[in-house]
Amino acid sequence: MSVELKNEFGSIDISNDVVSQIAGGAAIECYGIVGMASKHQIRDGLTNILQKENFGKGVVVRQVDDQLHIDMYVIVSYGTKISEVAYQVQSKVKYTLDKTLGMSVGSVNIYVQGVRVANV
Repeated sequence: MSVELKNEFGSIDISNDVVSQIAGGAAIECYGIVGMASKHQIRDGLTNILQKENFGKGVVVRQVDDQLHIDMYVIVSYGTKISEVAYQVQSKVKYTLDKTLGMSVGSVNIYVQGVRVANV
């Protein structure tokens, strides 16, 4: 599956993996985020933090009409206000995808998969 952009010059197909990498990179830069987690982490009982090359496992991208809908699975830092961290991630991901791809983002859903003490 891919995100499709159409304009007067033709069409552009952008892989969901690319969108996942951009969204995951933007989320990791936010204060209070320890890392990205797998979307099946709760079911599997594992609490692994995904490395940069595996952000696609922690980000689900859907396209409905001309809008992107992003689901992100994150691990937050202990002692931070989860609602504020989630809001910052939503804002940063929306802004980054809008500026990078030029597509409007309909929603960014944050699923907190765990809380950890950040490595200092």
